[in-house]
Amino acid sequence: MNFTSAQLAAALDSTNLRLDATEADITTLCEDAAKHRFACVMIYPASVAHAARVLVGTVMRIGTVVGFPSGRFSPEAKIAEVAAARASGAHEVDVVMNYAALLDGDLDWVDGELRAVVRAAHAQGLLIKIIVETCYLDADHRISALRLCEDAGADFIKTSTGFGTAGAQVDHIAGWAAARRGPIRLKASGGVKTLAQARALIEAGATRLGTSNAVQLLAELTSGGAEAASPGGGY
Repeated sequence: MNFTSAQLAAALDSTNLRLDATEADITTLCEDAAKHRFACVMIYPASVAHAARVLVGTVMRIGTVVGFPSGRFSPEAKIAEVAAARASGAHEVDVVMNYAALLDGDLDWVDGELRAVVRAAHAQGLLIKIIVETCYLDADHRISALRLCEDAGADFIKTSTGFGTAGAQVDHIAGWAAARRGPIRLKASGGVKTLAQARALIEAGATRLGTSNAVQLLAELTSGGAEAASPGGGY
């Protein structure tokens, strides 16, 4: 089943996390997102207030990152970042799990961190996605990460920051889709540059794609690029 440009747009988190991004770049990102009705813009915390001013009067959602990109921050620091993001005008937070603790086998610590951060985000009306950096996780770790995110009540589990050794992989999304026990949704991010990649990730089970190439993906679709399966519900 093919999807329309509107359906594809609704699955895209249009992202600019470049280290050299300027205020003008964020303005362009926001204007393009409002024009195409992307799921949200995903930007650094310091840009959220500016994005809120640019997008005033629109229905566009603003997302930002927390504990980024390493995840090696205290739960208290992440909770403070969540509160600051909400105060600046964010609607969604993508929080990096302390995946080093997961790799060390300290599951109880990771569980406590995630529960605290998810609780703080939901208390402020924020949608929360947990980034687990799958490029550093083997199959067992990926399932452990999924279980921890499910048990914490996260809205999404997300593959990558885009700063690791690799981005979204179709088999990682498919593995989560097959193993999940409840309503948690899947976000694929990192290196999503072509419509063929987007199609494969959506078919595998992702309902959100984080990409700095959102406008280009739509252009590829409308110019007669590769067919893709419907992304279905969700953001």
